Amino acid sequence: MKLAILSRNSKLYSTRRLVEAARERGHTVRVLDPLRCYIRIATDGFAMHYKGRQITGYDAVIPRVGASITRYGSAVLRQFEMMGSYTPNPSDAILKARDKLRCHQLLAAQGIGMPATVFGDNPDDTQDLLAMLGPPPHVIKLNEGTQGAGVMLTEKPSASRSVIEALRGLYANFLVQEFVAEAKGADLRCFVVGDAVVAAMKRQAPKGEFRSNLHRGGSAKGIRASATEQEVAIRAAKALGLGIAGVDLIRSKRGPLVLEVNASPGLEGIEAASGEDIAGAVIEFVGGRFGRRGSRVAGVARAPSEKSSPRNYA
Repeated sequence: MKLAILSRNSKLYSTRRLVEAARERGHTVRVLDPLRCYIRIATDGFAMHYKGRQITGYDAVIPRVGASITRYGSAVLRQFEMMGSYTPNPSDAILKARDKLRCHQLLAAQGIGMPATVFGDNPDDTQDLLAMLGPPPHVIKLNEGTQGAGVMLTEKPSASRSVIEALRGLYANFLVQEFVAEAKGADLRCFVVGDAVVAAMKRQAPKGEFRSNLHRGGSAKGIRASATEQEVAIRAAKALGLGIAGVDLIRSKRGPLVLEVNASPGLEGIEAASGEDIAGAVIEFVGGRFGRRGSRVAGVARAPSEKSSPRNYA
């Protein structure tokens, strides 16, 4: 299998581990900076160049697209899809996961447990908006924040209104959620690959902090998620169309609740905590899925026509 990994930095732990795992299994692999990929779109076909040379013949692509380049990175990934490459995380699925509001709407539509969430635009509606949610504490999140950045906890109605007014003044997109106190500052990261949770870790927020992200000083230990937690994590990834995902859950009185679904989950923390070869599981999943689809025809894909429809890589 000829494999491309879309990543801004080939030295990042997650990228290096994927490259190592691919080469150990006999695959040809190359790391491509998505910002150095540029594309041609025309009715006679799709083409892409990278640093002055044509890109062609990649059987599969694993996207490691950071939040800061979501729009451009997803466009590059979509071009690979149009050219016939398989990806476990399609561009549309990544866009769904990155938009927290859209993600929660899709999860709720599938009956997947999550904290109650409200969203509104007009300042005149703030008081009623918060009444729809219930009394504080409230968790206020930027719609496209990552690694705990842009997540705030407010403990009084006046504080919630003040933060909301400030964010509206900055024209920021945000949502407000209930605070689940029984979680006690802990969450679970379930790493989903295909139809299985291949590893899980419990993250605990440091004293005085409610965010358990490792980037915020949280600690982590490997655990075995319950059957119910695994089922919820797998359903959440599938609801967004992701073959590979990091699903963050909290334990509540009403069962596991999904906080977030990460389309480019990091490997370092969870491999260290769990001791599992997650990079190997990812590569084997991608190789197996591509193998079942059969070898693609090398070269640039032709534009769809009445006589030739594009292959379905959903």
